Parts: sequence; C-alpha cells; structure tokens
Amino acid sequence: MKRVTVLGNFSGRNAGDNAILGNLLDDIAAVYPDLEFLVPTLNAGYVRRAFSRHRVRALGLMPWNASLKIFGLPTFYSMLKTDVVLITDNILFDRRYFNPAFNYLSTIALLAPMCRKRGIPVLLYNASLGPIRTPRGAAALQRILDACPIGILRDEGSRALLERLGLDCPPLVMGADCALNTVAPPAPRLDELMAGLGLAGSRRPLLGFNVNTYVDTWQKQSGGIGRERFTQLVGRVLDRVTTEVDADVVAFVTQVMDRGIIEQVIGQMEQQGRVRIAANPDLSYEELAGVMSRLELLMGMRTHSLILSCAVNTPVVNLNAYPKSEAFLATVGMRDWTIQFDGLSEESLYAMVRKAWDAREQTRATLLPEVRREQAKARAVVHDVGRILGLEPARADAAR
Repeated sequence: MKRVTVLGNFSGRNAGDNAILGNLLDDIAAVYPDLEFLVPTLNAGYVRRAFSRHRVRALGLMPWNASLKIFGLPTFYSMLKTDVVLITDNILFDRRYFNPAFNYLSTIALLAPMCRKRGIPVLLYNASLGPIRTPRGAAALQRILDACPIGILRDEGSRALLERLGLDCPPLVMGADCALNTVAPPAPRLDELMAGLGLAGSRRPLLGFNVNTYVDTWQKQSGGIGRERFTQLVGRVLDRVTTEVDADVVAFVTQVMDRGIIEQVIGQMEQQGRVRIAANPDLSYEELAGVMSRLELLMGMRTHSLILSCAVNTPVVNLNAYPKSEAFLATVGMRDWTIQFDGLSEESLYAMVRKAWDAREQTRATLLPEVRREQAKARAVVHDVGRILGLEPARADAAR
C-alpha cells in the first residue's frame, strides 16, 4: 500500500485548513482509493474522528510525541517513511523563520534534501507560497523546490513570487485551492442550522462578516490601524449597511482564535440584536459553507472565509489581511472586490461593501463559472499525484 504524507495546519481550529484536508482526501481517494494518508497534527483525535471515512494515520505533534509542533520525530517519520509528500495551503513563508511553533519552512527545508536522497518526491499540492522576504527564506524554499518533480500552485501570485526570487523551479502546474470543492449540506440540514442560529423564517437578507486577530499584521504599511480603531470602524460600517438594507448579520468564526475580536466588533455595534455567530468548531467546514450559501454577501478577512463563501457562489468583499487573499480573488475574477488596509477608513470600507451589496446578483452570475473552473482544476491535479506514484485510476472514467 502506498503512503501519502500531507503537511499543513490540521489541528481542527481553522475551518479553512479542515476544508483543505477534507477535500484533498476526498478528491484523491475518489480516484486512488488504496492509499494510506499520514497526517502530522496537533490534534490527532480530531483528524481521526473528522476524516474516519478515509485510511488516515494521524501523527501527534505534541511534546510527548517528541515534537515541538512541526519540528520533531513525527514529521521526520512522516516525510522519510512515505512514498510522496504533499505540501498544502500557505505554509511556506519566512516570517519567524526559527520558530517551529509558527514556521513550517525551516523544518521542511531541512528534511526535503533527505527526501530527495531517498527518492521520495515532495510536491507543492494546490499550494500558495510566501511571503518570502529574506535571502535565508529564498534559500530554504530552493531546497524544497529541488526535491519537487513538479510544483502545483493555486494562484498566479505564487508563480510571480518564484520568478521574482529567481529560483530554479520544477515544471509548474496551475491547480486551485482544495477548499473550493466544499459541498454544503442538504437543504433540510441547512434549515436546521439556520433555526439553530435563530434565523428560521426570517425574511431579512443576510450579510456575513469575518475578521481576524492579526488585523493588518501581514499587510502593515506603516504604524498599522490598531485593534480598537479597527473594530470600531468595522462595527460602524456593519451598522450603516444593515440599517440601510434592513439586513441581519452572521459573524463567521472560521479560526477559533478569532472569536475574541469578532465579539469585540459586535460589541461596537448598535444593531447587536441582529447579529448571530456561526463558529468553528461548533459547525463543520461544510456547515459553515452551508450557512454562507444563505448570505447575500460576505465581508471577510481570513482567506478561507472568502474561499468557502465563493465555493457556494456567495459574493465577497476582501478586507485584505493576507497576500494570498488578493491572489485568490484574482483567480476567480473578483480582483476589484478587495480593499487594502493602507488608507482604510469607515467611508472607504462602507463604500466598498455597499457597492458590492448593490452588485451582488451580477457578481454571483459571473462568479459561478469562474469557481466551477477552479474546482475542476483542484480535482484534476489528483492525476499528477497518481502518475508520480505509478498508479492507475480506480475507475476508467476517472482518467483525464
């Protein structure tokens, strides 16, 4: 039996990471069912429970597993005792390079040359790269690329980064984010979810929002906006828009750590009685996407709040907290619906959200074919993994 190691942040705390892993497993196993997946994780119990439909071996990354998050024996074992290593999501950046509790690049760059010597291919799998801002980070990324027979990227921004850094690259394939293949639950379950949020039978349209704890840390231009000013600004914009269009609000907690700042935004609002919270881990990533399917518009900061919303054809406004968010919107033809932190004000954010609200039906119509194309790209690269492993698709109709 062939083994596939999957590297990413799979602790269960982030619905986007959960969606990446879940859809990756679903996509690959649908074509190549006789595989075992090794998944290093801070929460082995979560991975076993949530993905029990697959042959998954969860490897704990806790201190008692001889590991400091990514750096330790479980990762060494999973990368050196496998048939292929898949690097997912956006874990290759050089921020806090020497902190393995935060940075994956340094550890993977240490092990990738060992994989290469053992003939174990390393693949960027529907991955996003960067930011890489130091020579040390560029050198580490090069060591990983040297072990890659191909690189499967999910956005053009990653390709541009590699060109800008002048790195020697394997053949590059354009895939897409696995999370885009998230399927919302059936209508009866969605009705139950809406009832649980106190929105059963409501005739008001729904506006969603998501913010994150880091605020503008990744995109800071100068002194930064500051958490207090930021939450006040977002709260006032939500009040203005919901009052004008007579909407209810759903706040989405996709990453557990963001609940505090989301509640702080709600605390700044005058219309707090119109707000409901849909949160991971109370809801699965599929259930969160299901609730998003009932929205008219989502204003989001976490990249995967935007991706899950687009997966169910709900228009978004990107309050651009990460380079990867803007890169994703560009891939689905929504580049114009991004607002930057540089110069952000209540008026500029309000104008963007109100413009997006008024254009939502037109946006929805143009978004659908773009997302379907990206969903197909995310699934298609499964065959690249199969070829590298020397496998034939389990079904004749699964071949390209």
